Amino acid sequence: MTGSWGLPVQAVIEDRVYQIHTDFRDILELLRWLDGTAAPDLDRGERWYVAMRLFYPDFAAMPRQDWPAATRFLTEFLAAGRPEPAAGTPRLMDWQQDAPLIAAGISRAAGQDVRALPYLHWWSFLGWFDAIGEGTFATVVAIRDKLRRGKKLEPWELDFYRTHRAAVDLRPAPDPAADAEKQQLLARLGA
Repeated sequence: MTGSWGLPVQAVIEDRVYQIHTDFRDILELLRWLDGTAAPDLDRGERWYVAMRLFYPDFAAMPRQDWPAATRFLTEFLAAGRPEPAAGTPRLMDWQQDAPLIAAGISRAAGQDVRALPYLHWWSFLGWFDAIGEGTFATVVAIRDKLRRGKKLEPWELDFYRTHRAAVDLRPAPDPAADAEKQQLLARLGA
């Protein structure tokens, strides 16, 4: 990595240089694969393989002995030099579900619609993400946190939660078994 002040645009692994995809849109797509949203039927190892292929344009040519270091590099790149959250920390946001709220907050922090930019490095995107102050996304995350900890909601928060419950409640992670069962039922019903 290049330290806190630089923006890495390539990975150096065992003295070999690999190009990487660094635009925030590429990384958000990669995260969709890692969290199982893109293909719930893939196991964790398969999801990481897809993520590596998405991150490293020349992954197919990468020697297998570089894969562990390349995986570590990707993990560190995703975190942008931040400490990893403690194991078992409940999630309070979802990049896919919260995309409209996040985009609005980041665009507000950036003073422009970042989705219209032709390129924005993932770390710069995260910097603006961290700068999201007051707004709907911050409200949703604060309510999620209070609900998770069993804290009492203020009257206005309770009203917001009742009116925007679909936005506040995080959807469960995809369940391949439940989806397969649903597809079997639909097939039996002729749908």
